[in-house]
Order: sequence, then structure tokens, then C-alpha cells
Amino acid sequence: MPAGDREKFFDALEESLAGGTFVKLTLSKYRGAEDGLKNVYVRPAELKGGRRLSFLRRYKTRDAVKNHTYEEGARLLRELVGADFASAHLFTSEADLRLEVSRKGEAHLTAHAPTLDAAAPTGHERRKRRAIDAGGSLYLRELGVTNEHGEVRPAMGDKLRQINKFVEIVAGLYDSSPLKGREELSALDVGSGKGYLTFALYDYFNNVRGVRADVTGVEARAELVELCNGVARRAGFERLEFKTGFIQNLPVSATDVLIALHACDTATDEAIHKGVESGAAIIVTAPCCHKEVRPQIVAPPQLRGVLRHGHLLEREAESVTDSLRALLLESAGYRVKVFEFVSTEHTRKNTMIAAVRREGAWNREAALAEFRALKEFYGIRGQRLESLLCDRGDFTL
Repeated sequence: MPAGDREKFFDALEESLAGGTFVKLTLSKYRGAEDGLKNVYVRPAELKGGRRLSFLRRYKTRDAVKNHTYEEGARLLRELVGADFASAHLFTSEADLRLEVSRKGEAHLTAHAPTLDAAAPTGHERRKRRAIDAGGSLYLRELGVTNEHGEVRPAMGDKLRQINKFVEIVAGLYDSSPLKGREELSALDVGSGKGYLTFALYDYFNNVRGVRADVTGVEARAELVELCNGVARRAGFERLEFKTGFIQNLPVSATDVLIALHACDTATDEAIHKGVESGAAIIVTAPCCHKEVRPQIVAPPQLRGVLRHGHLLEREAESVTDSLRALLLESAGYRVKVFEFVSTEHTRKNTMIAAVRREGAWNREAALAEFRALKEFYGIRGQRLESLLCDRGDFTL
């Protein structure tokens, strides 16, 4: 066997691991004895124990993930290539290398210009940002984001960008929250729908950060709950569960992270209230269908020329509603950011309210004074989150 090509391949692998240019590696053309195994996808991961190589084994009906040190991973790859897999494709930021091994043990190496121009980040950068590996994800395939070859479906490119953006946001909030450094946490996604972001949340915490995260998705449509639970089982996501229910009927229990994206009208207020009441360290909402405040608004004299137009009044009502929510969250002890989640070219429902619980004292009265002034300026009589927090006894307005 022309060992030169094989050794060149593994020399390049070890150099990329040592030099930080390794992006990912794919094993294909399986010819081993394990039933149902099709591919192995390898990527770098920064876990609590240090840098690791994450091996995702893809079977016909499930995925299995196991992490190894760089040394263990390189040794395991030497054992797999040629014996169980006939093809290995190494992606680095400097070159793409493909090694093909015949049944006679003859190895042939080809090299090409890099298709990925940046190595996978490690360390703090790795922890803060993470692109979902579409090629090695069973749940993305079963949810229809990718096809059976791991390629993103043409109509799902925007959805994958949304998932990646969501993971990036959660990573940043986690790093700035009291949760950072915890070995275990719980997360609740209310109104989880088909579960795209619920699965990504689970994947990020458990498989990237090395945190044992119990994640629950709550959705009113029973057929979606059944679908998502099936995908979770096949993906081997043992700490992920979906339940049927409505936000307003959820029993209050402690949770560390609460997510509510596109909860309609005052359902967003119900979700925020559940987060505050459960003591969540992180609350993330993307409101939609702002109906409650608009009919209450009495145009201030300075804005009558603007708010006489229904379209502009609708947009103003959305901004005012989310501003009131942000101020109430600040009064409840959270640091709050309101920002664009995804570009308006993809959806108008793109505002996100992200809140991280403060540690130590905060100025509740300052936020409440701004809240009262904003209500008075627009003639607003009441707002749902205000009522929920007052009923809870947090404060009196």
C-alpha cells in the first residue's frame, strides 16, 4: 500500500489540530459491520474539560455523539479510515484533503483549495458563537431543514440562518448571566412550534458547552408535540421533552432559561411573567400580533399628525408595547436589550426582547417612573404584564 498518501493525510490532520486550522472531517463509504451506520462527522468542540473532537455517528434512524481529546480522536480516526470507512474528507482553512482507500488497502490522496475559509473558532470565541453543523444533524434532517445528504434545502436557508442567529444570541446571554459555569440547568421553550430552536438550544448547551441541560418545549398542537418527541428520541436527546399545553395554563416551576418566540399578543406577557415568577436567569421573547395597546392609545398633540394614519399607529403601538415590557422587566431586576432578531427581508416579526437577571441591587423605582410616564403620555389605561406582576405582588402602580 502506498503508505505515503495515508501518512500525508494524517500528518495534515495533526498539523491542522495543532495549528488551529482544522474545520471539520467527514467519514463516508462505510463498509464495517455495525448495522445502520452511514457516516461519521467530526468537529472541534470547546467543553468544560477543554478542547475536544466531537464525533457524531449518523445511523439510518438516529445520531450518537461522543467527545474525545485531540490525541484520542486522531488515533480513532487512524483506526476507522481504511478499515470501516473507505473515504475521509478533511476540511482545513488552508486546504481540503480527500483520502480514498480501496478494498485492497490502496490509498489515494487528492488536495484542493479550501472550501471553508476560516477554521472553527475555539476558546471564548467558540463558546460565544456556534454555527449549526447542518451536515451532521439528524434533527435538522428530520425537521426538513436539510435533505438526506445533509444539504440545506433551498427553501430552508433563511430558517437555518435564523437558527444560527438564535444560538449566537443565547450563547452571548449565557456568558453574561449568573448561569455561566453551572454544570446543570433547565430551559423552557413556550410555544415551541415545530421545535427548530428548541432542538438547537438543547444541542448547544449539551453538546457544545458540556452543560447538562434539561429542555422542555411546550406547544398547543398535539401533532407537533408527537413529531418533536419522536425526533428527540431518534436523535438521542435524552434530556429533551415536548409537552402539550398553553402558556397561560403552565404551572409555575423553577426554570433557568425561558424562551417564547412569536407568542401572539398578550401571550408574550404571560410568558415573560412565567419567566419572572420562576426566577429565570435568562428570558428571551420575540413578540408578535400587538393588539392590546393600540386601541387604548390617545395620540399626544405632538404626534397627532403621525398617528392619524393606521399603519403608523400600528407600528407605534408595537414599539410602545415592547418598551413597556422592557421597563417592567428592568423593574423586576433584569438587564434588558431590545433589538432586531433577523433581517426584515425575512420577516416583519423580528424584534427580540432579551433579559438577563441582575445580581445585586437595582433601581426599581427609576424603571417604574419611566413606565408610568410612558403610559401617561400615550393615554394607556393598562397592560397585561403590568397586571400580572401587580397580581403577583411585585409592586403597585
